[in-house]
Amino acid sequence: YKIMAKILVIEDEPDVRNNLLELLESEDFDVASSENGLMGALWAQQYLPDLIICDVMMPEIDGYEVLAALREEASTATIPFVFLTAMADKANVRQGMELGADDYLTKPFTREELLGAVTTRLAKQQAVAQQYQAEHNRAEALKQRVLELQQHIEIKEEVLQQLQQNLSSTVPKLNIAINILKNLTPGAQRDRCLAIIQTACAEEISMLSQLPYSKMFTTELSELLQQCEINNNET
Repeated sequence: YKIMAKILVIEDEPDVRNNLLELLESEDFDVASSENGLMGALWAQQYLPDLIICDVMMPEIDGYEVLAALREEASTATIPFVFLTAMADKANVRQGMELGADDYLTKPFTREELLGAVTTRLAKQQAVAQQYQAEHNRAEALKQRVLELQQHIEIKEEVLQQLQQNLSSTVPKLNIAINILKNLTPGAQRDRCLAIIQTACAEEISMLSQLPYSKMFTTELSELLQQCEINNNET
C-alpha cells in the first residue's frame, strides 16, 4: 500500500475513534478524524483522503448519508469507503454495499482485521489508479501519433501541390521546346538541345518516382521523354 496514505476516520465514540487513530498511526498512516458525519463529509471534500473509515450510527448525519453525499461528488466518488458498524446483520451490510461501500468492519474488530481491510482497499485503489494512468498514457501516445500523421499528411499534400504547380508550368514549356526542335535541321545543335530536354525530364521523373502518389505527375514527363527519344532516333 501507499506509504503515508491519508485516512479519514469518522466516528462519534471517542474511545473507538482514539483506538483507530492509534492503530493506524502506528502503521505510518497519515490519519485525520471527525466526531460527526457532517464535519467528516466536509473534511473529505476539502482534503480528499485516500480512504475513509466511517461509523454507521451517528447523530445528525449517519454513515449512509455521508457515503451517499460523497458518491454524488466527482472528487470524492471513488474514494474507498469502509463502514464501521456494531450491527452485524446482513440487511445493514447489504444496504451499505448497495450505496457503494467498499468494505465493512464489525465492532469489536481486531488489529489484523482493521489493517487487512485498510491495506486491501488501498492496494486495489492503487491498482485502479495505475491502470487508469496506463490507459491515459496509451491514449496520449495514440493522440500524439495521430497528430504526427496529420502533420505528415499536410506536409505531403503541400509538397505535392507545389510539384503539381511546378509541373503545370514546366510541361508546357517542354512541349514548346520539343515542337521547336522538330523544325530544326538535324545537326549538333539540335542533338544537344534534345539531350538537355531528355536529361531534364529524366531527372524530374526520378525525383517524383520516390514520392507516394506521384504517378499522376510522372505520366506527362514520361511521354515527353519518350517523344524526345523518338525524335532523336529519327535523326
